[in-house]
Amino acid sequence: MSLAVACAPLTVGTPGGGPPTALGSLARPVGEAWVAVVDDVAVDAVVALVREGGRRIGVGAAPLGPGDGPVTLAARRALEAARRRPARLAVRGTDPVAAADAQAVLTALAVLLARRSAAAWAAVDLLATGATRAAAAAALGVSRQAVAQRLAAASWDLERELRPAAARLLDRAAG
Repeated sequence: MSLAVACAPLTVGTPGGGPPTALGSLARPVGEAWVAVVDDVAVDAVVALVREGGRRIGVGAAPLGPGDGPVTLAARRALEAARRRPARLAVRGTDPVAAADAQAVLTALAVLLARRSAAAWAAVDLLATGATRAAAAAALGVSRQAVAQRLAAASWDLERELRPAAARLLDRAAG
């Protein structure tokens, strides 16, 4: 399986600067967009791009093959389709049904993340690095109950369920 993520500014003509760090050092420009083959970290790249905001996101899924032409083409097609999607995120792959399912799960994840407050992100970031709730509370200078409330408001448990589901569906979308 091969996965690629493409992104472009929401507004045409907006200076995009260099490649987003979420796409790594292998990102290459394609017009106003950036595309990178990201394989196993595709969901992480999408999450980072959603958190950063201000971009359309396309995810392409294709079987492994010589070169990355098919997967980057799928990502560019997804990026174009993202223009017409409410969450500005689309998935295109070899298996259209699995790609549509992956798109639905990633869109739900994107909507969830876009609504997350800075305080909730701070709690999630600490737990994502392996901190306990008690350690997160100490680091944030709040009670454990406050951390629990932030995690509930952040839908942290739901995010942890959606990420692997999205990864499995992207794998299926590649055919």
